[in-house]
Amino acid sequence: MKQPLSLLLLLLFSLLYLPLQAQEAEADVEAVEEQQVDPRDSVINALNRQIQEMRLTEIVMQDKLDQTALSAREDSLRLVRRQARIDSLREVTPGVPVAVDGDTLLLLYASRGGATPERRAKEAVDKIEKLGKSLTFSIDSMYVFESELSSDIMSGDAVLLSISDLDGMWQGKSRSELAAQYLGTIQAKVAELQEEYGLRAKVTGILLALLIIVLQVVAIRLTLMLFRRLFKRIVWAMRTWIKPFVFKGYELLNTRNAARILLLLARIAFWMVVVLQLFISIPLLFSIFPETQELTYKLIGYVWDPLKDIGRGIVNYIPNLIKIIIIILCFRYLIRAIHYVANEIAEGRIRFEGFYQDWAIPTFHILRSLIWCFAVVMIWPLLPNSDSEVFKGVSVFVGLVFSLGSTAIVGNIVSGIVITYMRPFKIGDFVKINGIEGEVVEKTAFVTRLRTMKNEIVTVPNSAIMSSEAVNYSSAVEQRKGVIIHTEVTIGYGVPRETVENLLIEAAQSCTKLQKKPAPFVRVRALEDFYVRYEINAYTLQSLQLSACYSELHKAILDHFFEAGVEIMSPHFRAERDGNAVEMPESYQAK
Repeated sequence: MKQPLSLLLLLLFSLLYLPLQAQEAEADVEAVEEQQVDPRDSVINALNRQIQEMRLTEIVMQDKLDQTALSAREDSLRLVRRQARIDSLREVTPGVPVAVDGDTLLLLYASRGGATPERRAKEAVDKIEKLGKSLTFSIDSMYVFESELSSDIMSGDAVLLSISDLDGMWQGKSRSELAAQYLGTIQAKVAELQEEYGLRAKVTGILLALLIIVLQVVAIRLTLMLFRRLFKRIVWAMRTWIKPFVFKGYELLNTRNAARILLLLARIAFWMVVVLQLFISIPLLFSIFPETQELTYKLIGYVWDPLKDIGRGIVNYIPNLIKIIIIILCFRYLIRAIHYVANEIAEGRIRFEGFYQDWAIPTFHILRSLIWCFAVVMIWPLLPNSDSEVFKGVSVFVGLVFSLGSTAIVGNIVSGIVITYMRPFKIGDFVKINGIEGEVVEKTAFVTRLRTMKNEIVTVPNSAIMSSEAVNYSSAVEQRKGVIIHTEVTIGYGVPRETVENLLIEAAQSCTKLQKKPAPFVRVRALEDFYVRYEINAYTLQSLQLSACYSELHKAILDHFFEAGVEIMSPHFRAERDGNAVEMPESYQAK
């Protein structure tokens, strides 16, 4: 009768146990969702754990069957066999650690009341940390409460951890022995946390924090006193020994501005010292309390990590920096050599056939620009982060802006280069450009500046010069031929042509600013309806004084014509043949 009764009990136990296992499996899935880990790994671990627990249950059920079917003399062999099977399961089943403050206190293998080992471990850790960080807590309030199904580790009325028979079997101990062992471990850890987070630690930390604050305030006041003395010394030095900074006769920095700069540097140094003090004291202040120690590391990292990255970047950039320095030095000495040759050509000590002296300096400037552009192309890949997308984007943006906004600039530069090598004029020449007459006082890559007879400086873009005509009055003077100045007078038909021509030539020859050789000459420009248009032409070498030459010539013409009794006028009348005089010279009328 005993064996059928045992089988009946075994069947009832299986029917009750299987729904409980399903409930625990659902609880495992919920725990996976709460912990927010990889669902596939958690589900696999939960199923493996269920399989192991079912095997452990099988061992228990088999043990009960053995108890009903086997004799008492086989109990020792049964216990050894059961323990061996549990040990084999422990080797393939990872335990869940109950880790508090980085210290693993125990391992949990079995589920309890639908709670997975992970959930049990997390709840236990939260409760232990809460007790350890409590200001008023006594270790003596912790004890083990024995119930029919479990041994509960209690703190007052709160359950810290519940130990079941399955937990004891996993550890090879009874649940009471295992609970007593875990109680001692948990008490030791709570006592350790109390020393770090307890009331005494808090009072000590507050006192240390107040001491650090007082020391920081004192340090700032002392620093302020020292720098106030430094400020007074700078003001005194301004009145006594600070001298103006003079470079090649030009005062770049007077004493007042020098003192202002020193005061500004002193103020910057003061704030740097204060910030350094705060950078030391604030992390110390936060490191006193365990709750703010992580914030201390963050504050230090905010400053130290960028400095470390900058230092590492500087060290790693040293080889490229050396390359850049070598490239700059090589190109700099190359430019110096080209500059020396250009100066020699400009001064006439070196001559090349077909290469003019005034081309030397402009050619040097062009070559220098091209050489530096080539140097930039070589240095560009060696710059920090030159291969980054941001650097490339900025480069493209700058190039786009330059190309869109520099059309007129590039046009003026190209025109300036063309004008340089066309040599239509040079500095000091008297020219006429776009109807503007004046002396060339400056030629640049973009514009040309003229000084007019009224002493006005007129700026003409080089592109405008290329699109218009330019008259150079000084080029003929350099060839010793002189510039021809000319002016017109209109005289009536009644004055003989020879008289007008002689008077004009005599007037031109009497001018001191005009040349006697080649001799002046007169051209009859037009035979108008009522008068003849005469033009006097004379040579002059004073191209920069054309206005004065014209003024002197006009005065001489007036004087000579008035002395000869010839009116300078343009008569307008209507000819009537009723006895009025004929408008022609008398010598021609006699004929």
